[in-house]
Amino acid sequence: MEVQVRDYGFSPAQQDEIWRRWREGQSFSLIGRALGAPMQSARRFLCQSGGVRLAPQQRAERHLSGSEREEISRGLAAGESPRQLAKRLNRSPSTVSREIARNGGRDRYRAASADTAAYERGRRPKQAKLAHRPALRALVEAKLALCWSPEQIAGWLRRQFPGDTSMQISHEAIYLSLYDPRRRQAIDRGLTQRLRSGRPMRRPKLARRPTGRGIIRGMVSITDRPAEVEDRKVPGHWEGDLVMGTRPSAVATLVERTSRYTTIVALPDGIKAEQVTPHLTRSLLGIPPQLRRTLTWDRGREIAEHQAITTDTRMPIYLCKPRSPWQRGTNENTNRLLRQYLPKGADLRTFSQADLDAIAHELNHRPRKTHGYRTPAEVYADLLNSGDALTP
Repeated sequence: MEVQVRDYGFSPAQQDEIWRRWREGQSFSLIGRALGAPMQSARRFLCQSGGVRLAPQQRAERHLSGSEREEISRGLAAGESPRQLAKRLNRSPSTVSREIARNGGRDRYRAASADTAAYERGRRPKQAKLAHRPALRALVEAKLALCWSPEQIAGWLRRQFPGDTSMQISHEAIYLSLYDPRRRQAIDRGLTQRLRSGRPMRRPKLARRPTGRGIIRGMVSITDRPAEVEDRKVPGHWEGDLVMGTRPSAVATLVERTSRYTTIVALPDGIKAEQVTPHLTRSLLGIPPQLRRTLTWDRGREIAEHQAITTDTRMPIYLCKPRSPWQRGTNENTNRLLRQYLPKGADLRTFSQADLDAIAHELNHRPRKTHGYRTPAEVYADLLNSGDALTP
């Protein structure tokens, strides 16, 4: 598929600068200001190719040129052999022989038509795999519709069809089918809305700035947490935090570190400690005792009554260092996944506990790369049945 790229008034040097800044994660407004151009011009320039830079087609030096093909054509007309032509052109005899054979042989070889055919063969991208594999395309589209990531889909396909490469595809090929305008006929491009970001174009990852939290009385620092928590070999250690909507709406999330099994807790009353504590305590008591060892939480004031929660659940609570959300990275990653279902601009109080349970069920039944593309639900069930988990 030929794609015409508009320059929107940007010179080649400016276009290179736009792509450089885009890869660095700069916003449209920053790029526009740096180039002295309207933000929308930079945005339109990038959007037309889905955030994927379309490199112009170029001939590699190792390939035969048009003038070399002309020499081959004249030499054949003069009765020269492929070996003689190769010596004169300083090429391998096999290169010249293949060139003649693939373009009609000695009697039908023509330089112009051979050069055009070579150019067409070298065009990229080739037809996307999803475009000519309808069964594979149907599976990929079905899993994207379930909010599976391309990486999860690729891993699941390898596990599901271990000996059939026709039913396997890389996650990058799925992304390119969604975003590269030259491949857009290969898949339903509207499925970009089912990806984590929901964006219609690829975007570099941006560093997130951590935010500080208030001081909590009687807190126990994460530095005092048992060493067994770190390697994830012992199950029953959880991480938690709030996922915020429009204030003061929020839900609480709990993630088991070994299995990545997720529970979402409705907070219909608000986000103050006295409003969060009863709902969080009830959810923790719903966890089987053998998988209720510790809880690691951020330094949010909603956990100020942590001592009461520990008294009721017998579950020690450890708090992260200030501005260190990476210390409960499993929960941070899970909360990022949940933004597909719980957008920042939504009033999360409108989600019932049944709604949140359905979201958690869907998340827990997605395959994870870290589990060899088994699901958190599968791993969690194995932990419940494991002798190791039954030892408190």
